[in-house]
Amino acid sequence: MDNSCNLEDLISLNMVDGLGIVRLRALLDRFTTTKAILKASKKNLMAVPGIGGVISDGIINISKSGKLDKELALVKKDNIKIVTVYDKDYPQNLKAIFDPPILLYIKGDLEARDVISIAIVGSRRPSFYGRTTAEKLGRELSSFGVTIVSGMARGIDTAGHKGALKNKCRTIAVLGSGLGVIYPPENKGLFEEIASSGAVVSEFPVETIPDRKNFPMRNRVISGLSLGVIVVEAARYSGSLITADMALEQGREVFAVPGNAGAINSQGTNHLIKEGARLIENGADVMEEIAPILRHYMPTAIPKSDNQKASPLPTHNINNAQSQVFSILSGEPIHIDEIIKMCKLNVQTVSGSLVVLELKGLVRQLPGKMFVKTF
Repeated sequence: MDNSCNLEDLISLNMVDGLGIVRLRALLDRFTTTKAILKASKKNLMAVPGIGGVISDGIINISKSGKLDKELALVKKDNIKIVTVYDKDYPQNLKAIFDPPILLYIKGDLEARDVISIAIVGSRRPSFYGRTTAEKLGRELSSFGVTIVSGMARGIDTAGHKGALKNKCRTIAVLGSGLGVIYPPENKGLFEEIASSGAVVSEFPVETIPDRKNFPMRNRVISGLSLGVIVVEAARYSGSLITADMALEQGREVFAVPGNAGAINSQGTNHLIKEGARLIENGADVMEEIAPILRHYMPTAIPKSDNQKASPLPTHNINNAQSQVFSILSGEPIHIDEIIKMCKLNVQTVSGSLVVLELKGLVRQLPGKMFVKTF
């Protein structure tokens, strides 16, 4: 963490309504350290652009309120981790947005590999088709090594998380409440399951209730953590479309699953497709679309020395389908259609597997949908 920023000070400042990272940065430009901000007079605070009377009063009063000691006790009691925007292990994708949270409260663990994340969002009252599609997408994408991000809400969010969990893969839930207030309450078991195999995160103090104004803030974190957002089912005016709008503002990809023309929950997704969102039906469609982005994370190939023995199958974490596709490849280019014939897997599975193998540095794509092993 930057020497100008103290963890306890940042926890205090994060509890000031309306402050946020943009105003905090302006305060740090003026006062240099978080300690100096908390000790500043109202007059000096209000001299900073964007800091009015309400926020300056909040900063002055927070130190006297006793809220920090209570918050620290709750964090310790519930075994919650805190990472601030000034820490090196703050999520890379989220740090890149215009207004990342000052800090994140975390149950579970965030990992470096979560940089390859896709959000799945949608209706809280989905159809059977929507629920099964969201779960299938969570399952398929997680099998390709993608972390699934959502908001742990009823319906599509829950289904997306469960798809990843069925694969025993990583998923991240972003709450619109504090970590001490599980919402919806029936997802307590899901909360614990996600925390044990991924992470549940919130920018809100531990006992924050799920107030309506919190959810747009939560939605920007869902999209901010992710490389892209999939909307599975959504009405014409829904929170999921807010998440999609935020994703576009953040420079992220937006995907939508098409639905029946007359269904209310298809109006939002079909509108997104009309507006230019990528139409997708399965996880392989998503992997193909984000492949150019993912190549940024591809490991650099390290040349082997003459006396180094090559392993018959690299010790990378690949699943059965990826292993089957990899075993067919050689140093001679082979077309994707031939790979599909030889391994007898469907187009989506082969296509997605090739993307993952390419990202792991095991396979290279040549012009004309031709593929070769990289060694």
